[in-house]
Parts: sequence; structure tokens; C-alpha cells
Amino acid sequence: MSSTDSLDSSTQARPLAVGAAGRLNTRPVQVRWGGHSVQVGGGAPVVVQSMTNTDTTQAIATAIQVKELAQAGSEMVRITVNTPEAAQEVPAIREQLDRMNVSVPLVGDFHYNGHKLLTQYPECAQALSKYRINPGNMGGGKKRDDNFAQMIEIACRYDKPVRIGVNWGSLDHELMARKMDENSKRSTPWPAQAVMRDALVVSAISNARRAEELGLSPNGIVLSCKVSHVQDLITVYQDLASRCDYPLHLGLTEAGMGSKGIVASTAALAVLLQQGIGDTIRISLTPEPGGDRAREVIVAQEILQSMGLRAFTPMVVACPGCGRTSSTVFQELADDIQAYLRRQMPVWKDKYPGVETMNVAVMGCVVNGPGESRHADIGISLPGTGEIPSAPVFVDGERTVTLKGDAIAQEFQAIVEDYVERRYGRKVTA
Repeated sequence: MSSTDSLDSSTQARPLAVGAAGRLNTRPVQVRWGGHSVQVGGGAPVVVQSMTNTDTTQAIATAIQVKELAQAGSEMVRITVNTPEAAQEVPAIREQLDRMNVSVPLVGDFHYNGHKLLTQYPECAQALSKYRINPGNMGGGKKRDDNFAQMIEIACRYDKPVRIGVNWGSLDHELMARKMDENSKRSTPWPAQAVMRDALVVSAISNARRAEELGLSPNGIVLSCKVSHVQDLITVYQDLASRCDYPLHLGLTEAGMGSKGIVASTAALAVLLQQGIGDTIRISLTPEPGGDRAREVIVAQEILQSMGLRAFTPMVVACPGCGRTSSTVFQELADDIQAYLRRQMPVWKDKYPGVETMNVAVMGCVVNGPGESRHADIGISLPGTGEIPSAPVFVDGERTVTLKGDAIAQEFQAIVEDYVERRYGRKVTA
């Protein structure tokens, strides 16, 4: 299916205009809290966001998790607002975050009753920086239209942007039925999956245009079309990007647990990001019991950094190991250094501008160790099994020292700290 075959002529394809940063040209949307603003689209760097999985009625626990996600690098954090009790606690969550000097914008996730909650709890509407609306979960017919209009009117009143997020698990049944009926009359009907994808795109764009008709600025709208299969997501977003210039939120919904969720999300998002599609991303990982929610933030950052789209923390290059490296020394050192660099970034980010672009190599033997270490900003080549127990260190391509003994890890970390200070520390001029 191509965009030009769309069943709705109002959402025809447009030429894709790529900006200077390699991103498709989209409208800028500002998501604000206080004096802090995060721009989505309009040539801004791709924004990383996440979502809490705490009970929103537990204000302290939710604020703590929001803080943890923000510290990990989530530039917006979404919270569930599903009951009157949850809506009542949103201002308290915001106040707690402000007391902790956490200025990350909060996004309210609404389904079914968002129009009621935002109307009945104006303090909640004001405390949120953005609303997430799913038109497929707002009833049917005139009821849906009225509920949607009510939420948009509140967004206009408080000058809040919205994400209109359609999802194939809750697609507007009336629209889908109409699409299937129209498709059955075609001389060559599309496959049902193609009709569903087109319905998602048409639903997102038509609701965005309705929001504009109701008074919402076109610079206050972000769109998403969430599905859970890689090829569907790629096709839907390629089509969506060709038909509108709203900024797009990317994410594979219900991606799954562990490596499956990471691989599937990366496979889908990497294709789209490489094509300049996507202005903000969320990696929807199912956490293991007791797992760290911030893992999805780290995965999102690593996708963007691996693709050269953004830099968040120094990258560690390490070999996979083989029969030459039966010792686990290089594995332990690589893990320790990577964890150390990530822990330091909240302090280093302001103190050492540019340190996030640093490359560190921790290699396990002489085969590729010296070469990889020379190519990195700073690197160490540890001895493999049966090799001379010495570890040359390379700084900016030059061998500077050879470490020996039991304190190699501590000595190398000290060398990294010194390098960061010398290379990225602010120079004081007279």
C-alpha cells in the first residue's frame, strides 16, 4: 500500500523535506514546566522519554521514580492518570519534584475518562506539562467527539500541548468498520492488515486536524501510531511522516521483556530514525520482577548514541572474549568502567562539556587490543591467557604507560579521571 492509494484524500502524501540535522522537517512543540522547556520536533535533538509504573495515588513513590527516570536521562516522564484519586495526587507529585529540583515535564496519560478528570481537577490539568489522548478510548459517535473536544478545550485553556496517540489495540471501531466497508468496494481490495495501518494513520491525522479546528495550535500537537510488530511500525510511520508535518513519537508498543523487547524496538526504530523519522522515542520494555525501570531510558539513549544522533555518556568499546581471554579481568574492568562513567555523568555533564562524546576501549588481548585502544580517546589492552602480564594504556592514540600488578583497574580509572579533567575541564583565562 502506498500513501497515494489512501482511502482518505484529505491525508495524501507530501514530499519529505529533510532538515540540516538529517531529520524530517516537523513543527516545533514546546513542553514546559516553570522555566524549563523541552522542544519536540522542529530540528531539535530526538527526545528520550519514559513512563512510571508506580501507582499514581502514591505521590511520594511516584515522584521518586520520576526523579530516578529523569536522572537516568528521561527528558519527559509520563504518569498514569486514570482515577479521581490519581488526578488529585498529580499536583502533590509535581510539588515534590519541584522541592527536589527536578524540572522534568510530566505528561498525563489519559484513557476513557480524561475529559472528566481534567475538568473536575483543574489543579491536575495545570500541574501537567502535556496530555496524552487516545481517541479510540473516548467512546463512540457524538460522545467520542464531545469528550475529545472537552480535552482539547482544556489543553487550549491551560496552553498545554497534547500527544494524540492511536493504538492498534484500541483503534476507533467505527472508523475501522468504515474503512473495511470502503475497501470491500475496491476493484482490488487491500489486505486487512493494510487497511488497519491506513486507518491508524487517518485516525491520527484527522484527530489532529479536529484539534486545530477546536483552537489548539498546530505547534501543540505530537502524533503517535503504536503497533507491536516491527514491519507494521515501520510502514505506518513512513506513511504517517509522508502525510503530515506534526512531530512524531516513536515506540513499539508491548515490545516485550529483556533482549526480545530491546531487539524488536531497536530493529524498528533504527530504520525510521535513519530515514529522519521520529522526534521523540520511548522504549516500552516489560521489566523483570523487581527490575530497574530506568533500563528503558538507557536503551533509548544507546540506540540514539550508537546511530550517531545524540551523545549521552562516554561509550565503552570492549571485545567479546574468546579462548585467548579465559580470564574475566577485562570483562569486569569493562563493566566497572562503563558503570563508573554513567554514574559520573550527572556531575560531569555540566562540569566537563563534551565528555559524553568520549570513547573508551577496554580490550582483552593483543590481537585487536592495541589497535582498538589507539583508535579510542583512551584505551587499555589487557593481557590474554598466557600473555605477558602487562597492560599498555593509550591516550589520544599514543602509548603513555604500561600497568602491571593487582591494581590495574584502580590505576586505569584514575587515568580516565585525569584525562577527563585535562581534556574537558573548563579552561580558566586571565
